Amino acid sequence: MARGFPPLQVGAFIATRRGDAERGPLLRLHPVDAEQRLIRAGELVWVYGPRRHELAPVVFDDTLPRGFVVVRDLAGLAVTETVRLVKHDVRSRPILTSALAPDA
Repeated sequence: MARGFPPLQVGAFIATRRGDAERGPLLRLHPVDAEQRLIRAGELVWVYGPRRHELAPVVFDDTLPRGFVVVRDLAGLAVTETVRLVKHDVRSRPILTSALAPDA
């Protein structure tokens, strides 16, 4: 996990239902907190909570206080818990199957 950044507190949890127009994992974050962590809007990040970790895209939200996040459809998180964010690095990810390896 990234060290040196204070953890972020979950300020709200949004759970969606099957018929909702917008569904799926999402993390809302204040732009200053994102800038400190070199995270851009729309980027995928690993959200590490106390019980598990999941991937979620980032959306900036100026209305949030600094140090707080709003999560949508991320299992294993509850309001007032702390999370840490780690950028998802697609380029250095190991290739798990030869079918996905680039042609040499």
